[in-house]
Amino acid sequence: MADKVSHDLVEKWLKGWSLSRKLPLPVRYKKGFKVEVGEEKQKIRYVFSELNDDFIELSKQINEPWIYLKVCASPDEVKKRVPDQWVIQSPGYMMSCFGLMKIKAENLCKGYRIESETYNSTTVIKIIAETHELASVGRVVMIDDLAVYDRIITEEKHQRKGLATFLMKELEKVAVSKGISNNFLVATEVGRSLYQSMGWELYSPYTSIVIHKI
Repeated sequence: MADKVSHDLVEKWLKGWSLSRKLPLPVRYKKGFKVEVGEEKQKIRYVFSELNDDFIELSKQINEPWIYLKVCASPDEVKKRVPDQWVIQSPGYMMSCFGLMKIKAENLCKGYRIESETYNSTTVIKIIAETHELASVGRVVMIDDLAVYDRIITEEKHQRKGLATFLMKELEKVAVSKGISNNFLVATEVGRSLYQSMGWELYSPYTSIVIHKI
């Protein structure tokens, strides 16, 4: 885990996250960043690389639901510093893989095929089942010297067939083709173990809080 979280690295990751989701790019907000998400249950997100006074102050100023505050800190640290109306969300994990992933090259499971598309510096790779349904999908976005991986999903009925591993290798090939071997993502609890098995390391805990209703 990083001794100190890089503010610049968090900014690059957030740019990649925004491009992947076709949202406005983040803007600086004091010592953090702000993204206008515009969804019913996520209007805005503020992201901070550390649990600082600006984060704490925002948590005291905001009373509106569905505005997220996110920070590179553990849930316990955050809970002690913010008003009780904020709800701690499921834990997230910023993860890095600076170098090639530890994945053996394997053939795609029989009965599946690959499709891809590109937009906003983003490459989307889809694994399609022979029934034409989407089995697995993921995105990689190039931001300077960083490859940001986003929305890596394998549908439950298609799990345990090596699709996620194959997908990550395909996404990595895109990054390597651009000369990039610095990889970054935010994982869920479930995803964390999968990525660690591929050689990713925990960079920082990543905690989200939100007010559900007034």
